[in-house]
Amino acid sequence: MTTTLRHVLCLTMLVGTAVSAAGGLGSGQDAGRTAQPTFSTESDLVVLQVTVFDRHGDSVRELPREVFHVIEDGTPQTITQFSGDEAPVAVGLVLDNSSSMLTRRNMVVAGITAFAESSKPDDQAFTMVFNETVRPGLPPTVPFTSNAMLLQASAAAVPAGGQTALHDAVIAALDHLRMAERQKHVLVVLSDGEDNASRQSQEEMLRRAEQSNALIYTVSTARLDTSVGNERLLRKLARSSGGDLYTPRTERDVVAAFGEIGVKIRQGYTIGYVSTNPAQDGSYRKLTVRVYAPGMRAPVVHVRDGYLAPRTRHEQ
Repeated sequence: MTTTLRHVLCLTMLVGTAVSAAGGLGSGQDAGRTAQPTFSTESDLVVLQVTVFDRHGDSVRELPREVFHVIEDGTPQTITQFSGDEAPVAVGLVLDNSSSMLTRRNMVVAGITAFAESSKPDDQAFTMVFNETVRPGLPPTVPFTSNAMLLQASAAAVPAGGQTALHDAVIAALDHLRMAERQKHVLVVLSDGEDNASRQSQEEMLRRAEQSNALIYTVSTARLDTSVGNERLLRKLARSSGGDLYTPRTERDVVAAFGEIGVKIRQGYTIGYVSTNPAQDGSYRKLTVRVYAPGMRAPVVHVRDGYLAPRTRHEQ
């Protein structure tokens, strides 16, 4: 038996074992029994994921709706829906599997493990693994899972090698997130930011991110080698969604970043409002969220920079 065939058979057995161990949570269908805050599904609702930090850099919890103020293109908006409670999340782990990751499989699995330690039974998670080809890491019958063992196996389901289709992978993951039942959507992207194989452009990837309600965190691998990469793009992708870029210098730092992100995504607020601008023209709307809380000095608010308004069919 060749080494490659043995590797594939071992991975198949591992995935099968993990599916059995998932205990019915693999599809994410049975995980929604616990009561949780839900938002209206009206198409004109703008949903924001907001994180507030004090001047020491610590996240601030349990703030009431009244201290939040949303401004769109200079016009105050009325918050119609609000949640500061910890709720289940839908998370996509977008993982570079190109030639640069040949020796870093253990790092990726350790990162997933660190991330999973903060997960909850009602969460929905999946992996999107990419080189020049983008593939869901989970089996076709398991779109989402809350099983850490299955997530680890999915990251190793395809041998590393080849080129990099980052733009395609992010777009595919955003599309997959739309199937999730959870209100809060998150992407964690592990990449050096370079792309040499995508069919979709960088501009299209950023446009799709701006249209999505997903909170995006990016973990750069550029500094693990010779600083070759596009961290500027990774920063733009993250910041435009209200997320952040991590720039680890060691594999241990990468694992720590995954663990920190796993905690951070549960520390925010979900805010919904219907824009006072009814035009469905596809224009970009600039957003600002301010927090005025008694006794709190100079809070730092992380939220997406803006969003793309919907476009009516006859204007497309």
